Amino acid sequence: MRTFGSYDYVIVGGGSAGCVLANRLSANPEHSVLLLEAGGKDDWIWIHIPIGYLYCIGNPRTDWCYKTEPEPGLNGRSILYARGRVLGGSSSINAMLYLRGQASDYDQWAQLTGDDRWSWSAVLPVFKASEDHWSGGSQTHGAGGEWRVERQRLSWEILDVFREAAVEAGVAKIDDFNRGDNAGSAKFEVNQRRGVRVSAAKAFLRPALGRPNLTVVTDAQARRLRCEGTRVLGLEFVHRGEALFAGARRETILAAGSIGSPQLLQVSGIGPGALLQRHGIAVVHDLPGVGENLQDHLQLRMAFRVEHALTLNTMANSWWGKARMALEYALRRTGPLTMAPSQLGAFMKSDESQTSANIEFHVQPLSLDKFGDPLHRFPGFTASVCNLRPTSRGSIRIKSPDSAAHPAITLNYLSTEADKGVAVQSLRLARRIVTQTQAMQRFEPDEFLPGPQFQTDEELVTAAGNVGTTIFHPVGTCKMGRADDDWAVVDSELRVRGLQGLRVVDASVMPTITSGNTNSPTIMLAERGASLIMAAHR
Repeated sequence: MRTFGSYDYVIVGGGSAGCVLANRLSANPEHSVLLLEAGGKDDWIWIHIPIGYLYCIGNPRTDWCYKTEPEPGLNGRSILYARGRVLGGSSSINAMLYLRGQASDYDQWAQLTGDDRWSWSAVLPVFKASEDHWSGGSQTHGAGGEWRVERQRLSWEILDVFREAAVEAGVAKIDDFNRGDNAGSAKFEVNQRRGVRVSAAKAFLRPALGRPNLTVVTDAQARRLRCEGTRVLGLEFVHRGEALFAGARRETILAAGSIGSPQLLQVSGIGPGALLQRHGIAVVHDLPGVGENLQDHLQLRMAFRVEHALTLNTMANSWWGKARMALEYALRRTGPLTMAPSQLGAFMKSDESQTSANIEFHVQPLSLDKFGDPLHRFPGFTASVCNLRPTSRGSIRIKSPDSAAHPAITLNYLSTEADKGVAVQSLRLARRIVTQTQAMQRFEPDEFLPGPQFQTDEELVTAAGNVGTTIFHPVGTCKMGRADDDWAVVDSELRVRGLQGLRVVDASVMPTITSGNTNSPTIMLAERGASLIMAAHR
């Protein structure tokens, strides 16, 4: 095995967190930094045109194309589990929605880790520091940072009317989901610049590529961490068929995400001892929490046929609609080609026992049977609703000692009575907003997914299993926690417990999932992680 070189920092994974880390750590010219990404460069046009996520997800050029294990809660279905495999990671193929979560999410992190640096008051300045908000900055938003946030560049009458219907159901209109309390309805803000996607690679990595102390290698498949006792020395990887070793003088930093990071730890002998031994892997460090505590937002897709409404179904299924959309984007960078998967959001309580909003609606002016299928030929819209604080927990566990083999992804959706209860309440709330409000009646909504035949609690749990699917928000598989938490993988400074020279800095360290899309919280987490790393080596 040839030695590729020795660096101060070796970063594994060129996704959202990895791009931030590469920028911040290489800003000091005295640091030598190596960034390794298993995927390719982000030079495909459909990465940058917002609607292009339709072509990126499920495409091995940009996606790992994982599949979950059959899920009992989804009535035995296995589903696509997209994760970005390209520079920028999932920020190059995701929904582009800018959501931080709620203040209570981070205050809970501070409690679970015993470290107030993860509280809302402490992380808000971190969010603001890298933000470039369309408003020009305020008490809650930043300006001049790399992470551009803009309003969407299109509108749909049916979404505006849904928002009015939500008011009838007791959901107030608000103008910002990112002030710490999300309750209400608003149009989502997006990581775009004038109708073009802003990924982490574009925002953070590209400005740093000219630095002589930063080396970026794509098509670099991580094989295993190399250890000497409890010290991690660096990473073995394969690049264009050649086995290589990159040494880390200071730290190796895993930023491979909630699937990649625990998988790499496990194939390197770091993880649950019984699992490793079952696959013939020598146990370097028995750490039972590696790969456990997997959390995700399960979305329940309710779809309705409507009358007297323009939806994307109508436009996408006609030559004039396609021509109009293409022309509008070419001339003005506006219209449906700038669409995020969801344009309108609504946060609310599933019942009054909740301390804050615990469910979120993503409302879309389109309908289809499942992701990847064609849009229906009749006018329709979708009101997806997800449980923001699921109690179900899953796992990532290797099936083979080969790091190139996909691991077993088990979500255990709807495996707790609490999650089943929220699912039932969510479906009933969606029906109330769409079918029992005056505002929506002009469109004559007719539910066809999951269908009005599901009425009792038991039937609605079955319906949730029929229409439930992921929003691609996996977190928690290398969770941070206190020293007395046997399932914590990293401490509050993101150092892997019991080892030296190794940190995990990505969404896998979140102890609990945030209330909304997880990409911008991952950006914040990487900013904080970079600061912790630099402070440790001053």
